[in-house]
This record gives sequence, structure tokens and C-alpha cells, in this order.
Amino acid sequence: MADRNSPDRGGKGGNRGRGRDRDNRDRTEEGDELVDKLVHINRVAKVVKGGRRFSFAALVVVGDGNGRVGYGTGKAREVPEAIRKATDQAKRTLIRVPLREGRTLHHDIAGRFGAGKVILRSAPPGTGIIAGGPMRSVFETMGVADVVCKSNGTQNPHNMIKATFEALKQLQSPRSVAARRGLKVGDIVARRGDAGASVE
Repeated sequence: MADRNSPDRGGKGGNRGRGRDRDNRDRTEEGDELVDKLVHINRVAKVVKGGRRFSFAALVVVGDGNGRVGYGTGKAREVPEAIRKATDQAKRTLIRVPLREGRTLHHDIAGRFGAGKVILRSAPPGTGIIAGGPMRSVFETMGVADVVCKSNGTQNPHNMIKATFEALKQLQSPRSVAARRGLKVGDIVARRGDAGASVE
């Protein structure tokens, strides 16, 4: 008869916790230079046999202030645990966004998710971050200093954040455009300057 505490058993043996250990290793790989912001926290309820069981759902944005940003959601019975789960998920979903002069976007872009629509516009120095609450958190953690944003449709912070990230994923730097078209970076920048002058 096999030992009940043997690690070869599939039940309560030694195989439990492998996924948890792997998650812990992933969390320790991220540096301490990341900045996180709590965007939204909501109390949710689950109806069970004995009544309602309450828990908290958190939405967190994480960035390094130099073009990397990510968002995550977490749910737990306690607020600190929900925030920790959301922060860990945000660190695993970081994306790199190209910035012009390290302060604004390279070009105007629009994004959509569900009923949420956002428009992001590059801005001259001194403009600041003109954006609503959830979108402001994204640009502050990303390190953007000048940007003008407009949101239409839903005011759900989750959809606004997701629409903003859909727009940011479409951003392209002049270097990447020049490499794809076989041109020089100076040619792309000159064309952009001519287009701006014609609009004015």
C-alpha cells in the first residue's frame, strides 16, 4: 500500500504549489523602479448558499516613467491582497511605447474597446497632461509630460484603460516607419513637419 504522504501521489502530495512558486519567481524578476497607481477599486458580491460573499476588485496601472506601462486587475477578500494581485498582473503585461523627446507621443492616435473610445494627441512643451482620471494615471506612470486626450462613450474605468492601451499599441516611431519603408529618419520627420505646416 502506498504511503499517503508520498510525493508520488496526485492528491495532497508534493506536486502542489509548483505554479505558485513560478509566479513568485516572476514577481521577483521585476525591478523596484516601477511606479504603480491604483485607478479603481470596487466591492463586488457573490451570492452563495449562506448569503452574499463580498470581495474587492482592484485596477492598477504600473510604469517605469520611461515609456513602459502595463495594467492589471485583481480580486480578493481584502483590499491589500487585491491590489497586490493587480500589481503583479500589470508587471507581467508591460508594453513599450515610443515617445518623442521623452515627453509626448509621436503622432495622434485613436483607440476603442467595447463602448469606450479615446483620442490621444501629441502636444507642445508646457501643455501638461490633459486627460481624465484613468487615462491620466496611464500617462503619469509612463512618463509622458505633454498630451491631450478625449474620451467618448462609456465612463467605465476598465474600458477606458483598455481603449487607451489599444491606442498606445498602434503608436509608431519615425525610426520604425523609416526602416519599414526603406527611407531615412530625416525624410519621415521632414514630411511630418510639412504636413503640420500645411494644416496651419
